[in-house]
Amino acid sequence: MKRELGIARCGLACCLCSENTECRGCRRDGFMDLSWCKDAQWCENRKCVMEKNLNGCYECAPEQCRKGLYAEKIKPRAFAEFARRYGLAELLDCLERNERAGIVYHRSGILGDYDDFEDLEKLILFIRTGKR
Repeated sequence: MKRELGIARCGLACCLCSENTECRGCRRDGFMDLSWCKDAQWCENRKCVMEKNLNGCYECAPEQCRKGLYAEKIKPRAFAEFARRYGLAELLDCLERNERAGIVYHRSGILGDYDDFEDLEKLILFIRTGKR
């Protein structure tokens, strides 16, 4: 876990991402000018947060939102909602504990153990407890 990368503005766990080894997270200054993220130009969630002058979707209402990644993906929405309810530090602590217990963020491509959920509350409980 690269805890220093933290949680993306949308709620995804940059700290656990293995997709792009050059990435330094979307929260860094100058993000749009840097080449490590292929999604910088179109990330609707990032644009929304910046327009609202928020640090991340977790400072808004992720549970009800369906913008950008939230239209079809439950993982970033659940991570952001978890951070809204319990705080970023608690989310990072739970993810770190879960990783040590063998829970994998990216098992196959960008899919892992947090992706096999259809219910937001069940995924939040899984993040919190590490148990299905």
